[in-house]
Amino acid sequence: MSLTPPRRYWLTGASSGIGAALAEEILKTGAHLAVSSRSLAPLKVLSQRYPGQVLVVAGDLTNGQTVREIGEQIAEQWGSLDTVILNAGTCEYVDAQQFDASIVEHVVRTNLLASSYCIEAASPLLRAGIAPHLVGMASSVTYLPLPKAESYGASNAGVRTLFESKRIALAPEGIEVTVIGPDFVDSPLKVKHDLPMPLSWPADKAARHIFAKLRERPLEIAFAGLFMAALWPLSQTPNPVKLAIGKRIVRSSPPIKD
Repeated sequence: MSLTPPRRYWLTGASSGIGAALAEEILKTGAHLAVSSRSLAPLKVLSQRYPGQVLVVAGDLTNGQTVREIGEQIAEQWGSLDTVILNAGTCEYVDAQQFDASIVEHVVRTNLLASSYCIEAASPLLRAGIAPHLVGMASSVTYLPLPKAESYGASNAGVRTLFESKRIALAPEGIEVTVIGPDFVDSPLKVKHDLPMPLSWPADKAARHIFAKLRERPLEIAFAGLFMAALWPLSQTPNPVKLAIGKRIVRSSPPIKD
């Protein structure tokens, strides 16, 4: 009697926040996990804690050639993928009085273009996988525009459209697609921006919730119920009030371009 082989995952943004917590949930099941992020050290620690289960494929996912090489490395080692979770991303806020297009460029490249590169690299591997599943991390903020969130909201609107369109395109091949909207989760980005987040979830709780829901393969895993209830009054306030609140989340300096 043959044993079922361990499921093979590729998880991006695996070094911190929800990604690091998701990696733990996946590995506890005995699955094999390819992990990507810009930061190599946390991925090496993970591979030491779970010997034989972790394939470290670190790199800058905003670089298309780097992502192609990661895909080739996974193909060489495993030949296929069963689940791909594209979690890597960033959140940068802009000042409405001093709009900086370089922030939009940086966030769109990190959130939207990197996801596109990863889908390109992962698609042939998923086609060779068992019950293949593509998962994309978007944002509940796409449901309601927020002050200072032009770059983050616009990039995630693109991410949502990208994955929902791929769901239709990949359905005939049996590749299922889930979109996640995990806003109001404690993460390094929250700390970085000193962003007040009522109703926030710890990253490990969010990861457990996501991983449990992924077994059902829903079209979407949304954290947006309480999120929307909290933000709806804000959407009804006068613009000067929105801008005053938004000052709390202004980025101090523009990002360095890649």
